[in-house]
Amino acid sequence: MHDSVTAFNMPAADQVDGAARALRMLADPTRIKIMWALLQGESSVNCLAELVDSTPSAVSQHLAKLRLSGLVESRRDGTFIYYHAADTHVRQLLEQALFHADHIRGDHPDEHDPHHVHELG
Repeated sequence: MHDSVTAFNMPAADQVDGAARALRMLADPTRIKIMWALLQGESSVNCLAELVDSTPSAVSQHLAKLRLSGLVESRRDGTFIYYHAADTHVRQLLEQALFHADHIRGDHPDEHDPHHVHELG
């Protein structure tokens, strides 16, 4: 059946596993907000907690998981630890997920503007 499809290509198993791990890590509203904030710049746990309307303890737990998954990195400055997105590839994924959420809610943003994203609330 697939032999008739020109250039049919299935991703490698390790790619699929890596993508599934990343999606599982992002399958949480607080983690999406944390990642969105970190894609805009470096931040501390307390600042992130305020931004995502959560407790520093909960944000720390989310950051630990995101860091272990390779989505977030940290740096120490004296007694403070600052977090940042490991790379910006996840921005496209989040933008598309948010665009999709708008679409299924019936909020149809300008489909010609792939960078249109509603504020995370």
